[in-house]
Amino acid sequence: MAISSPLPAASSSPIAARFATVRADISAACIIAGRDPRDVTLTAVTKTQPPEAIDAALATGQRVFGENRVQEAMARWTDRRPLHPDLHLRLIGPLQTNKVREALSLFDVIETLDRPKLAQALATAGQAMGLAPRVLVQVNTGAEVQKAGVAVVDAPALIEQARTLGLTVEGLMCIPPADEDPAPHFALLARLACDHGLDVLSMGMSGDYLAAIASGATHVRVGSALFGARDA
Repeated sequence: MAISSPLPAASSSPIAARFATVRADISAACIIAGRDPRDVTLTAVTKTQPPEAIDAALATGQRVFGENRVQEAMARWTDRRPLHPDLHLRLIGPLQTNKVREALSLFDVIETLDRPKLAQALATAGQAMGLAPRVLVQVNTGAEVQKAGVAVVDAPALIEQARTLGLTVEGLMCIPPADEDPAPHFALLARLACDHGLDVLSMGMSGDYLAAIASGATHVRVGSALFGARDA
C-alpha cells in the first residue's frame, strides 16, 4: 500500500505546517480507533493548486496525490513525474470513456469506476496497453441524483463485472451527502467492501476524514485542510 513519506524536520512553509497537522491528526485518530497509522494513506488533493503549492507539498515528502480531471493532471504532473519515481497518482473525479487511455497512462489508480460502460472501456484500453487497470468502485451511498457513483443495490454487479473483465478491483470509494452525518455512509461502504473481500476504502475529505478513519478508511482525500480554501 502506498503511504505518505514523513515530514522533513527542516520544512517550515505554511503548507508544510498544515501537512504536519493533518498527519498528526491522522495518527491520533488511528490510535483512538486502535489502528496502525501506517494503514491509512493521506491522498493530497491538488486540483486547481498552483505550481508552488504542488512543489511545497512534494517538499514535505508527500508522494500520494489525487486529481479530479485528466487534462489538468497531465499538465500538472507530466514533467514532475520523472523527477519523483515514487510518485503515486489517483484519479478521484469522474472519468469520461474518451479519456480512458490518457487516464491509464498517467494515474496509478482510478477511484471512480461507476458504470458498466466505463468498466468495459477501461478493460479494452488496459488490454491494448498491456495493463490490468487498478480501480476502486465509486458508490453513491446517498442516492444523490446529481452525484456520480453506482447505486448501492447495483454495486455488487459492477464489482463482479469489473473483475470478470480483468480489472484489478482494489476497493470502494464514496462521497457522503454534504448535509448528512457521514458516519452511516462510511459504515455502509465498509460493510459492502467486507462483503466482497475488498481491502481499500477511500472515504473522508477535509471535513470528515477523522470520522472516516474511525470507520475503517484506508485512504483519506484531503485538499483544503492541506492547501487552504480554494478560490471560487
